[in-house]
Formats: sequence, structure tokens, C-alpha cells
Amino acid sequence: MLEQNSVCLRTLHLDPEVRHTLAAYRDLGGYAQWERILRERPDPATLIDEIKRSALRGRGGAGFPTGLKWTFMPRQVPGQKYIVCNSDEGEPGTCKDRDILRYNPHQVIEGMTIAGYCIGATVGYNYIRGEFYEPIARFEAALAEAYAAGLLGRNIQGSGIDFDLYTHYGAGAYICGEETALLESIEGKKGQPRFKPPFPAQYGLYGRPTTINNTESLASIPVILERGGQWFLEQGRPNNGGLKIFSVTGHVNRPNNFEVPLGTSFKTLLEMAGGVKDGRKLKAVIPGGSSVPVVPGEVMLEVEMDYDSIARAGSMLGSGAVIVIAEGTCMVRVLYNLAHFYMHESCGQCTPCREGTGWLVRILKRILDGQGRPEDLELLESVAGRIGGRTICALGDAAAMPVQSFLKHYRHEFAYMIEHRRSLAEQ
Repeated sequence: MLEQNSVCLRTLHLDPEVRHTLAAYRDLGGYAQWERILRERPDPATLIDEIKRSALRGRGGAGFPTGLKWTFMPRQVPGQKYIVCNSDEGEPGTCKDRDILRYNPHQVIEGMTIAGYCIGATVGYNYIRGEFYEPIARFEAALAEAYAAGLLGRNIQGSGIDFDLYTHYGAGAYICGEETALLESIEGKKGQPRFKPPFPAQYGLYGRPTTINNTESLASIPVILERGGQWFLEQGRPNNGGLKIFSVTGHVNRPNNFEVPLGTSFKTLLEMAGGVKDGRKLKAVIPGGSSVPVVPGEVMLEVEMDYDSIARAGSMLGSGAVIVIAEGTCMVRVLYNLAHFYMHESCGQCTPCREGTGWLVRILKRILDGQGRPEDLELLESVAGRIGGRTICALGDAAAMPVQSFLKHYRHEFAYMIEHRRSLAEQ
């Protein structure tokens, strides 16, 4: 992590006993941008232009430009509007948002207040995964401090600006990371994705215009306004502005969250994580969470960590969850674990996903049990191809892409296990 330029984890160098408090955040210039807005009431369009200039892209997975997303909100429509923070963070391998809430909760609050002002929302919700006990406690404590300090509420500091912020706890459903399923959950319904259109900016929470952003995205906003969109852009590269938190896990010696400029080489990131565990050779990398295509190790060693470079390598940056896989690992077993997860987390609303994910698991289990058939490889590809792009939300794609990419790069391991009834990696 680069402490001098840190954006979202900049309180980490402070005393662990106080770094999550209002006093510690104030010492770093916290809430200065929100209080400037309260005093000066600048044109929201000017602030949004600064976010656009920064080339901040959504840090939750899709990578959509944040400033552009804010312009979709119909500010001229009368009535209530909402800003929602997606802190569900259910993507396997992703551990960054919970650390932002744990160590720097006030920056998320300030980011939400600024976002609310820019889009015309006077109420915000932070949807937090219910298992995040310490992050929830930290965020709730920070929220109480912000209210006590007169930074939230009605007619804040006599400015005429209103903003109330609430937390809502999820129950651990991966599908509620999808923004419309998240909205359904807040409304007290079963967490299932909605048909789109209409999109949340037109018909969102309680049927009102709503903007949904990721935790890391919103926590980046105060620093962008403090140092300028151009500064943030120059920390990364064109179309890939700023720093990004990467959760590096798997077969590494020091799994951790690392906040580095977009465009940092994967080699550098791997070195920061202490290299491949036990001195083994790198076999493969899943660069953006379990739902993105796997990349062979020799290819990944030449890749830089930004949205466009990873796309050219045939995968996606996603949530920034980098899962390192060492030589000696059975890729059939890895894919089975992933497929089982998506089968378990399918909400069941769409037939291709509900039935197809279970079908993939049963085929892979048959192969692992030594009962695989040569035609199973074509069957896996066929089933995956009939899931991806045929569901209401992207969980179907998330279930299909690992299967397709594992077979593309490691088909020989699946064929070997079918023929020899044992893993090639175990030889």
C-alpha cells in the first residue's frame, strides 16, 4: 500500500485504537469537502464534472464510470431520491470493502453525503453484509459520531441541506450484491433481481429514483474533490483513474489488501503479497473475483492491473479480488468448488441459472468421482453456453465464465481425469 497517496485506506497508519474515529478522520482533513459544500452550495453539475474528470470507475465489479452514472439521476423529477451504498461484498476472494468500513468508515459517510448532494438525494442507505460484525459496529459508531457532530440530519449547519443516512443488514445472500436484488432486500422482500428496464435511476428503492455505488467508489469521492479529478486520474492511467484496492489471496505468502495505482504490474502486486507460497511456480490467476475468467500464470505475469489491460488478457478486473493458484493444484477441483458456490447462491428465479448451475455441478462431481465420460467436456461447454446471457442478472454469466475459461486453458486436465480416473496435478 502507498500510504502517501492512499485514497481509501489512508487511516491505516494511525493508532489502531482511534483510526476509525471522527477525531482521527478530522486530523486527515475529513469532512472538509462536505462542509465546503454546506457553506458554498456549489453547482452539483460542477462536482459531477470533477468526478468524470477523475475517470473513477465502479469498484464493485462492473467498472462503470461513476460520474456518468450520477448523470442518469433525473434531478428535475420531484419527490424523494436515494443514494445506496452496496457494502454486501459477497464475491469470493474479495475482502476490501469490509476493511474500509472497519478502518475508515467516516470516509464512506462523507462520500455518501457528497453523492447525495450531487444527485439530489436526501436519504441514503448503506447495505452491509450481516456477517460483518466489526465493520457494522464501526460504521454504526461513526454514523452516531457524524450525527452528534451536526454533519447529518435536517438543515445541516443551517445550510438548508438535508441528508439522513441509515444502515441495512443483509443476510448473506450473494445475489443481493446485484443492485436490484439489494433494493428488493431493503424493501423487505425476497432478494431477487428485477427486470430491467426500468433501471434504478428511474425506478429504484420504493419506486423512487435511486443511485447505487460500491463502498470503495463512494469512499474515493472526498479525496477526488480534495485533490482534484486530474490528480486522481494521474494516479492511474487514461480511462482507469486512481488507486484501487486489490485483495490478494490464494497461494501467496502474505495474503492482504493492497491499495496501488491502476496500471501496476501483476508482478509487483505478487511481490507485495510475498510471492507464490512455498516457492512454487505460478499456475493461474483469477484476477477479479471468482466470477471472472481464469488467466494462465505465464500470461498474467505480463499483465498490468487495470480494467483495459486485464480485458485484453481475456478476463476482467471485477472487484479486484486476485486469487493466485500455484502449480500442483487440480483445476478440476477448483472449478467444482466454484460451480458448487454458484449453484448454492442461485436465487432460482431464472430457469437457465436454477437448473444449469446444478447440472454443471453434477457433471463435475461425476468427473471427480472417476465416472466421467469423454462427452462430458462438450456437455459442460454446452450447458455453460445456455446459461450465460440468458438470465435476468449476471449471476448466470458468473457461473458460466469460469467453466468456459477453465476448459479453454486446462481442458487437458479434465480429459486426463476422465481417462485415468485421477488428477493430472497429483502425478
